[in-house]
Amino acid sequence: MSSIEETQQSIIDEFAGIGDWQDRYRKIIAMGKELPEIDEKYKLDENLIKGCQNRVWLHAELQDDGTVLYLADSEAMIVRGFVALLVRSYSGHTPDAILETSPRFIEELNLGENISLNRANGLASMVKQIKLYAMAFKALQAKMKS
Repeated sequence: MSSIEETQQSIIDEFAGIGDWQDRYRKIIAMGKELPEIDEKYKLDENLIKGCQNRVWLHAELQDDGTVLYLADSEAMIVRGFVALLVRSYSGHTPDAILETSPRFIEELNLGENISLNRANGLASMVKQIKLYAMAFKALQAKMKS
C-alpha cells in the first residue's frame, strides 16, 4: 500500500492538469460518486461530523493489522468528494502515520481558498475528526500493550 504522502501526491498529480475550478469541482464530485456506499447502520448521529453545513458521517474501525479503516458518506455530492479524498488518503494506515501526516493536498490544490467558508470549515472538521479517531486508536493500542 502507498504511504499517505504518496497517495496525497497522486491526488495532487490527478488535479495538476485541471486549471479551471469548474472542472476541478466536477472531478471532486466524480470522486465522491466513486466512494463506496456505507451501511445504513453507520449513519448514526454519533458518526455525524460537527461543523459541517451538510450531513457527513464518518465511521472508523481499528483493524487487526493496526490500521484504521474509515467509512464515510455525505448527502452533498461536493462534500462527498472531499470526504472521499480524505478517506483515500488516510484509510488503511496506522494511527501514528495518520497523526504525523497533514492533509497537504488541501493546501497544494488551494481547496480551502476556492470553496465557501462554510465548506472550508466543514473540510477542516472532517480532518479534525479523522485525527481524533487516530488519537483514540493510538491510545487504545498503547493500553492494549500495557
